[in-house]
Amino acid sequence: MALTRVVMRLSRNPEAGFPDGDDDHGYVIVAPLDADGKLDIEAWRGNKAKCTVNRFTPEHDDDADGWLTHRGSHWFFRYDEEDEGPDEPVYRLGDHTLRLGEYVTIHEADGDDLTFKITETQRL
Repeated sequence: MALTRVVMRLSRNPEAGFPDGDDDHGYVIVAPLDADGKLDIEAWRGNKAKCTVNRFTPEHDDDADGWLTHRGSHWFFRYDEEDEGPDEPVYRLGDHTLRLGEYVTIHEADGDDLTFKITETQRL
């Protein structure tokens, strides 16, 4: 089972103050994807420690690292330090195809729902 590195960058979010998006604000996740580009929950269960998430920001004040987690029927970004904020739910992440050009909505710790575009993928 191979893992895939997926980079998501902030897309246009005019109502949140990002009318042009922001390539310096985003996430890098490492996760197992099936042949259709969707998260493979069984492969994730066998490789949880390798399924990571890194949040990056322009100021680096809000950068964080942690793991991709699953509870119930929902996926979350779980951070490893208290000051990095609470788990971030990712809207219907299990239903998304994680391929170049696709979009994902993340409920960030500050309460904003922001849309990110997948800009890079790399099979590891």
